[in-house]
Amino acid sequence: MSAADLIAAWRAYLADNRRRSPHTVRAYVAAAQRLVAANALEDWNAVARTEAHHLRAHLAARRAEGLGNASTARELSALKAFIAFAREQAGDPDPAAPRLRGPRLKKGLPRPVTPDEAVNVTELVDGLAAEDWIGARDRAVLLLMYGSGLRIAEALSLTGRDAVLGEVLQVTGKGGKQRIVPVLPITRAAVADYARQCPWPLGPGEPLFRGAKGGPLSPGMVQKAMAKARRALGLPDTATPHALRHSFATHLLSAGADLRSLQELLGHASLGSTQIYTRVDAASLLENYRNAHPRAGRSGD
Repeated sequence: MSAADLIAAWRAYLADNRRRSPHTVRAYVAAAQRLVAANALEDWNAVARTEAHHLRAHLAARRAEGLGNASTARELSALKAFIAFAREQAGDPDPAAPRLRGPRLKKGLPRPVTPDEAVNVTELVDGLAAEDWIGARDRAVLLLMYGSGLRIAEALSLTGRDAVLGEVLQVTGKGGKQRIVPVLPITRAAVADYARQCPWPLGPGEPLFRGAKGGPLSPGMVQKAMAKARRALGLPDTATPHALRHSFATHLLSAGADLRSLQELLGHASLGSTQIYTRVDAASLLENYRNAHPRAGRSGD
C-alpha cells in the first residue's frame, strides 16, 4: 500500500460512507495528505501509531506557517477522524482518536447584510457580469441563498429538474439530510430567467448552474461575483455569499419566526446551532437603538 492508496481510501470513505459535503471532503483529505507526507506514512498501521504528541508537533509546525486558531481546530478535528479511521483499518481494538484539545475559539457572531444590501448585491452581480446569462445565473444563485436560506453547496447541487421551481423546494443538506424550503416569487423568476438564457442544455440529471465552459459552477466563481459586487457597493469583507444565508435567518427571526421552525428551514442538526441567531438579532437591535435613540449614547441619565 502507498500513501496515495491511503488518501484514496480516506476520500472514498468520507464521500461514499459518511456522505460528507464536497467542501468537507476536500478539507479532510488535504489535512490527511499533509500528515502523511510530513511523516512518510505508507500504511494503516503507521497512521494508527500516530499519538497525541505527534499531532501536537505537526500542528505546531502548521501554526508556524501562519495557521490561525479556527483553522488549527478544524485541522485537528480532521486528523483525529483520519487516525480513528486508520485504527479501524488496522484492526486496532481501541480505534478511538488521540486525546488532544484544540485551541480555544472565541465564538463570533455571523455578520448578516441588511435586506436592502442583499437586494442590491443580487441586482449588481447581474449588471457586472461579462455575459447576460452569467449575470442571470449569479443573481439566481444568490437569491436562493438569501430567499431560501440555502448553503452555497446546496444551491449548486440543484439539477435541471429544478429549473422550473414551485413555491417550495426539497434540498439535500449536510449528512444527506433533506428539508423543504420556501421559494419566493422573485427567486422563481430569477431561476427561470437564467434557465431561459443558459446556452447549455439543462438535462434533468445535469447541474442546473453552469460555468462559462458548461461544467458545474464552482463555489469560487459565486464568491468572486459577490466580492466584485461587494466592493462596488462599499460593503465590508464579511458580505460573502454565506452571509446571505445568515441574513435569511436573522431577518426571519426579526419578523417573528420561532427557533424550531428556523432550525428546520436551515437544516441544523441541533437547536444550539440555530440559537446563535438570537444573539445576532439582539446585537442588531442594540446597534439600531444606539444609532437611532437620541439619548442612547449618554451615560448618567
